[in-house]
Amino acid sequence: MSIFRVNSEHPFSGPHQNQSVVSGGAKIDDAEIGMIFIHGRGASAQSMMMFADEFEADHIHYRAIQANNHTWYPRSFLAPKEMNQPGIKSGLQAIYDQITKLNEAGIPTKKIVLLGFSQGACLTTEFAARHPQRYGGIVGFSGGLIGDEVDPKNYAGSLEQTPVFLGCSDRDPHIPQERVDLTEEVFKTLGADVTKKIYVGMGHTVNQDEIQQVQQIINNMA
Repeated sequence: MSIFRVNSEHPFSGPHQNQSVVSGGAKIDDAEIGMIFIHGRGASAQSMMMFADEFEADHIHYRAIQANNHTWYPRSFLAPKEMNQPGIKSGLQAIYDQITKLNEAGIPTKKIVLLGFSQGACLTTEFAARHPQRYGGIVGFSGGLIGDEVDPKNYAGSLEQTPVFLGCSDRDPHIPQERVDLTEEVFKTLGADVTKKIYVGMGHTVNQDEIQQVQQIINNMA
């Protein structure tokens, strides 16, 4: 099974290219840390900017990317990948493009946090697993790796102890805990420093403890 990886020399062009980007926080040229938000199905880039108000730091530049028609891919993340193309490839390219934008502004990838919720968390974890290197952090709120099957042998490389946080309910209606557990396994195999927390009866949302987990990642980057 082949794994699509973004090629900088031949960027993928699809439904999520040339979409709007919402930014906030410190000016990009003044920031020490970059954080990229990836929204869930039916949501928006603007809605993800509420997370920027939760973190205590004045040196972060936030960028929230927008999916075409508010959806990164049409079917469940548990469907075969082929059924969710070209959305997945286009979404991965959109994340890569924003990392490149931050790099060009002087923020290295090791100072960039990727944070996604729900469908956006699935895209975020998939991107990091396919493009392992040292990131500032990888955050998956209620999400996991994409596909009807996940084979850890299909992911290779090193995340170089990148801090990864995976948070989800034990009864999330969209995200089976088994997929979060498998995502944890893949990231540990890739050499990430993984924290996984399963919250009893939480539902499909984000709680304050999860926010604090991300705040700790930010604090450790200072």
